[in-house]
Amino acid sequence: MTSKIKVDNINKVSDDSNIIKKCGTTTTIGSGASNPIVVDGSAITLGRCGGTVALASGATQSGFGRSGSVNWQTTPKTATFTAADGEGYFINSGSAITMNLPAGSAGAIVAVSDYARNFATYNLTISSNGSEKIGGVTEDATLDIDGQAATFVYVDSTKGWINVQNAEDTETGNPPFLVATGGTETTCGDYKIHTFTGGGPFNVTSLSPTPSNNVVDYLVVAGGGSGGARYPGNANGGGGAGGFRFHSCQTAFPTSSAPAHNKNGPAALPVSVQDYTIVVGGGGAAVGPSPGGIIGNSGTVSTFSTITSAGGGYGGAGAGGKETAGNGGSGGGAGGGQPGGSPVSSGNTPPTTPAQGSNGGQGGGTSPDAGSGGGGGAMAVGSNANQQPGNGLGGAGGGLPTGFGANGVPCGSFRYYAGGGGAGAHPDFPAGAGGIGGGGTCSTNGTANSGGGGGGSNAGSNSVSGAGGSGIVVIRYKFQ
Repeated sequence: MTSKIKVDNINKVSDDSNIIKKCGTTTTIGSGASNPIVVDGSAITLGRCGGTVALASGATQSGFGRSGSVNWQTTPKTATFTAADGEGYFINSGSAITMNLPAGSAGAIVAVSDYARNFATYNLTISSNGSEKIGGVTEDATLDIDGQAATFVYVDSTKGWINVQNAEDTETGNPPFLVATGGTETTCGDYKIHTFTGGGPFNVTSLSPTPSNNVVDYLVVAGGGSGGARYPGNANGGGGAGGFRFHSCQTAFPTSSAPAHNKNGPAALPVSVQDYTIVVGGGGAAVGPSPGGIIGNSGTVSTFSTITSAGGGYGGAGAGGKETAGNGGSGGGAGGGQPGGSPVSSGNTPPTTPAQGSNGGQGGGTSPDAGSGGGGGAMAVGSNANQQPGNGLGGAGGGLPTGFGANGVPCGSFRYYAGGGGAGAHPDFPAGAGGIGGGGTCSTNGTANSGGGGGGSNAGSNSVSGAGGSGIVVIRYKFQ
């Protein structure tokens, strides 16, 4: 016969409180919230086979580990909020919002899902706590695909939160702005500036989820042409400036005697993730001296993406049938001595809208003491020869602060680019001045990385012409 003990309740001796209480079909073990129950054994089974073990509403568990699941909160989120470890959230918003992650601890887990199926229109930003990383990147992540769902688990300080499940594709930290490298990199306010004084790649490595942040401002200046040379005889023309093209949405210009700036690019350029080959044009090489006259050399093109600036035209020589100057970004100055005056060379060749440069100046027609024309510049034509006495001045260049300027504040000193070369001197009259923006004067070179034209050679001395100045490419965009 099996022994049995039959009782309804077991109470404590000290205060007669319940330890085990039978009430209807419910059996309660324990004597109050502050009194823990300790079950000691090598194997403990709670519940019968096929039964359910449930935590009471409001109770928490510890020591059981995590199965990798979350408790989904069924009230959708409609505004920015801070997530809690172990919870999943549905997002139902009519605007872009942010989910702030909790402080990371190993095994912490958070999930999110696009309730309204409109993440492509209203992005969800996942923002980490402080400097913690998402997928090894110290940047916010962005969910921007309709119907997207993702689960993030905090692993360690090296990788931070890692996306372990995604309905579309794997998410890591996604910078909110364009990211690129190349050239000499500087910053000004919220803008990053890449300056190329020689060729090289501009590497776009990541795009912003906001399309308006994926455009760049630019300055593309080609190499200037060199001046002409002849000894002795008439004066020689200055080289034309390299083509000058730029666009800037925010450019600060001084209000003093600076020429009006010329936003002569079509628009800010959209970019994509790729390597862009930057070409910085060289200036035309110096020439002479030559008793028979020798024309200068044109500069070479500078390019970035779809923007190409043409090299400056060469300067003409004084007589000898070499008076005609070259066309280019800006035209070269014509040499003196052609009967009736040598023709004007054309700037903005090939044509762009707006124009990338100006025409060169005309040479004088009276030989052997004829003046020559100045090279054209970005913003002004080269001056015509002033017959006797006088020589043509180089055309003025366009000016802007180094790095353009940002938010109304110039970045660096205000400088000019693409000035035309001045006409060479003659024993009977002085040389013409080079145009502001790096134009050379009388056998002097155009300034390097300005695109300035070289000065025409002196007619009364055994000298060479000035070489054209090399070009430059500058790229700017918002990076924060």
